[in-house]
Amino acid sequence: MTNLLALYVRLVGLVLLGCFLGRILPAKSPNQLGQFLYWVGVPISIVSFLRLTDLSGQIWIAPAIAHLAILLGAFLAWLGIKGQEYFTNSVPQPSTQGSLILAAMVGNTGYVGFPVVLALVGKEYFAWALFYDLLGSFLGAYVVGVALAAHFGNATEHQQQVTKAIFFNPALWSFGFGLLFRQVSIPPFMEFGLEKLAWICVALTLILMGMRLSRLNSWHKLPQAGSSLTIKMLIVPLLLGSILPLLGVTGSPAKVVLLEMAMPPAFATLVMAENFGLDRELAVTALAMGVILLLVTLPFWLWLY
Repeated sequence: MTNLLALYVRLVGLVLLGCFLGRILPAKSPNQLGQFLYWVGVPISIVSFLRLTDLSGQIWIAPAIAHLAILLGAFLAWLGIKGQEYFTNSVPQPSTQGSLILAAMVGNTGYVGFPVVLALVGKEYFAWALFYDLLGSFLGAYVVGVALAAHFGNATEHQQQVTKAIFFNPALWSFGFGLLFRQVSIPPFMEFGLEKLAWICVALTLILMGMRLSRLNSWHKLPQAGSSLTIKMLIVPLLLGSILPLLGVTGSPAKVVLLEMAMPPAFATLVMAENFGLDRELAVTALAMGVILLLVTLPFWLWLY
């Protein structure tokens, strides 16, 4: 409970700071901070925390569970759309269907998931979150997510651009470098400085989220967004969380995987909605409501599991 309260203070405080800064700083500031974190901050955090994590056990099962959660979320959202069509003889527009499915399947397991896991579970098990995000959520968003967005949208994304987004992502490269750098011994003061720098970057990711949320002014389509959030943040974690012991995932690793599954929709859903002509208003509403809902669901998951 102490860790949860401390997390809320940091999470809410830094996000609110970001909202304030987003209102007073130039419009390009969030993009500039995002670029810094994308190319510098997040890679530094990955390299640093990898040096402190335990890579033993069944850690490779984390991305497999992530892919399972993505597919289950997409299937349940599709099932809900078909159910609406059957019972009401009406069906959402293809662009809305795409946003509904994306919001139900792709989670913010990096910018939000990493700080939550570090605060509630600890850096010793951070690698589980890292594997879940980079080898699970990231690939799911840019492979399955892009394929679905292209199917439901009215824009076309070149395959070369998708390939570039995957293979030239600095987080993936820093992940590989960090695995090798674990074997290198560095002076204690450098280890200390690297860890502090990593925590500063984690704080900046939360500030960036607040800056971006301060520019989201859409609260329409709450019922539709609510259906995707129910699937993404409640049903999928509940179903898959109950079978984690059967997969041999228990204790702190299970808590990490559960928390990652329960994260709100990723900002990637908004990016794909904009690039592929999907329902942007629905994507924006799901993003904003998901962050708020997270404050309510976190105590529930910690209590239940």
